[in-house]
Amino acid sequence: VLKESIVMYWVKSLLNYTYDYIDQHISTSPTPLPFEIPRVRFVDAGVALGYGQHRTVSAVYLLEERILFDDNQEFTKFIHNMDYVPSLDEDQYGYDLPIFLAFTQHIQYVQTEGLVFVSDYQGSLTLLMDPQILTHPCVDDIFGGGNIEGIVDEFERKHSCNHYCRWPGFGLKPFVSLEKND
Repeated sequence: VLKESIVMYWVKSLLNYTYDYIDQHISTSPTPLPFEIPRVRFVDAGVALGYGQHRTVSAVYLLEERILFDDNQEFTKFIHNMDYVPSLDEDQYGYDLPIFLAFTQHIQYVQTEGLVFVSDYQGSLTLLMDPQILTHPCVDDIFGGGNIEGIVDEFERKHSCNHYCRWPGFGLKPFVSLEKND
C-alpha cells in the first residue's frame, strides 16, 4: 500500500509537470496550436490506517476517489505498461486520449533525461487510476512491482511520435517513424 501511495504521489507530480511543460510551450510559441489538449488527472488517493484494541495498526488501506462514468464511457486501459502504443483502435470512442498520453510519455522521458515515464494509463476520459512509473534499469526500484526491466531503455526505438509530439511548438525530437499514430 505504501508503494502504491508513493506511485500516486509521483504520477500526479509528473502529470502536473507535463501540463506545465505543455502550457509553457503553447504560450511562447509563435505558431497557433492546431488541436486541443485533453485535460485529465489521476484520482485523489490516501492511506487509511485501521487500529486494533491496543492502539496498534491492524490494517492499512489505499483509498481512491470513485470514478463515475457517463453513458458513453466505460473503464478503459489506454496504454498497457508493457507497450508503447495506445490500447484502443482508431475507430474506438476516446481514441485521442491514449494518443495524447503517449505524447505525455515522450515529454516525461525527455525531461527526465531518459530515466522515467508514467505508463499503465487507465480509467475514464477525465480520471485516471492505478498507473505505473517505469524507470530506466539504472534507477533503483522505488515504485513497485509494475516496473518492467528494459521498457524505458527501449523507449526511443519503440515510441511512435504522433501529431502532438510533432507540433513544432513543443520542440520534441522525433524518435521513430513520423507516419505512425496520427
